[in-house]
Amino acid sequence: MENTENSTATSFGFRDVAESERQGLVNQVFATVAERYDLMNDLMSGGLHRLWKRDFVTWLNPPTGQQPYRHLDVAGGTGDIALRVVAAGGPYIQSTICDISPEMLAVGKRRVHDAGLDARITCIEGNAETLPFEDATFDAYTIAFGIRNVTHIDRALSEAFRVLKPGGRFMCLEFSEVQVPLLDRLYDFHSFEVIPRLGKLTAGAAEPYQYLVESIRKFPKQEAFAQMIRDAGFAQVRYRNLTGGIAAMHSGWKI
Repeated sequence: MENTENSTATSFGFRDVAESERQGLVNQVFATVAERYDLMNDLMSGGLHRLWKRDFVTWLNPPTGQQPYRHLDVAGGTGDIALRVVAAGGPYIQSTICDISPEMLAVGKRRVHDAGLDARITCIEGNAETLPFEDATFDAYTIAFGIRNVTHIDRALSEAFRVLKPGGRFMCLEFSEVQVPLLDRLYDFHSFEVIPRLGKLTAGAAEPYQYLVESIRKFPKQEAFAQMIRDAGFAQVRYRNLTGGIAAMHSGWKI
């Protein structure tokens, strides 16, 4: 009998590849850019990702009181979001970084250690589609610039719902559809003409950056992604555009 999983095609940027091959190709991209991940985001966002992440954590609003609060950041290998959440909240926040890329996690572990936060931030290798955690474990689940690299987004959203406690919050920050006239054309030019060339000049390889900008165009638009979050079981789903829709934040609650 034919293996359906191996024969089903899915997108890797603008290319169609077998589902069984896609995750390995994505892993190769992040193994290549792990040590230059912040540079990659600077190139792709013009440095705006730092402001977007600030807004993202502000909207999450981690508690500053004495209550225990467990936060999970998926595809957060370099630790950027987890470090921000712990810094913004109170002393009882515990954060777990889960990433499928050992190279990205190595960067995150180093940054967490350098910040003196080993006791409050844990790094675990794992797949967003099959998270290695028990049901109803976390108060908040975040994923920033990672969900478009997942092969089955619906499975990742179902896993997010599963591992959150009742009353827990899902939040996603992702590149999205530009909704401002003229800005969309400028952003397309920057994405397809500038970013791959800058990637080759600064990181020695254009191909990972080419995939990343193509993957943005394949990702569901704001309202379509909001509906996927609702379909996974979340309530009170909302989104906020950032910089005209270059990026968007989505929020939902497990009621």
